[in-house]
Amino acid sequence: MQHFKLAIENQDSAVWEIKPKNRRIMVRGGGGPEEEDNNRWPPWLKPLLKERFFVQCKTHADSHKSECNMYCLDCTNGPLCSLCLASHKDHNSIQIRRSSYHDVIRVSEIQKVLDITGVQTYIINSARVVFLNERIQPRPGKGVTNTCEVCERSLLDSFRFCSLGCKIVGTSKNFVKEKKKLKMASMVSDDSEDSYSSSSRAVHGRRKVSKKVQSFSPSTPPPTAPNHRIAKRRKGIPHRAPMGGFIIEY
Repeated sequence: MQHFKLAIENQDSAVWEIKPKNRRIMVRGGGGPEEEDNNRWPPWLKPLLKERFFVQCKTHADSHKSECNMYCLDCTNGPLCSLCLASHKDHNSIQIRRSSYHDVIRVSEIQKVLDITGVQTYIINSARVVFLNERIQPRPGKGVTNTCEVCERSLLDSFRFCSLGCKIVGTSKNFVKEKKKLKMASMVSDDSEDSYSSSSRAVHGRRKVSKKVQSFSPSTPPPTAPNHRIAKRRKGIPHRAPMGGFIIEY
């Protein structure tokens, strides 16, 4: 009896040890794909992409250096001008630049704090840069073989995304799932179109065969004319001139 009680106590203790582990798994998995996507990127990246740079600083509006083109990665409190940066002396900060009215950042700065693999880089003013957000392209150029997986902008063959923002969207689990669904839907539509075209070809072929069969049968004769004899003028006997009418002199 004592051994039986000991076995029950051991069984209860084993169950008690498993329950907290299961509870932790459920809490961790309850965040969903969005929470996992957020944890994949540094906390300053998404706020950085939403900011509007190259505006006048409200604090130092009277200064000629009041253009906000800096960003503090530790505070993430909006764009900063060069004078505001003095209060973020010991923080990690980056400088935003412009190219054709779009925000860019130098590769030498961003690759220290972020993995930019798959994002196309450009050389602007002798410096290699990446774009922060997508740029709308009405139509891809002729002969383009590779485009951005999100906005379909023309890219070199070795890249997948045109900007940091497109990489965030394109690598999210929701985007990957939707892309797979669209791919499956396109495959189904292609199969249905193929089956429809094959069936239409079969019907068209049967119509051709029926037409050929009908062509072998005699055609319907035209309506007959009224049965009456049409009088034809007989050809008369030819009359020749007599030979006496000619005088032959030697």
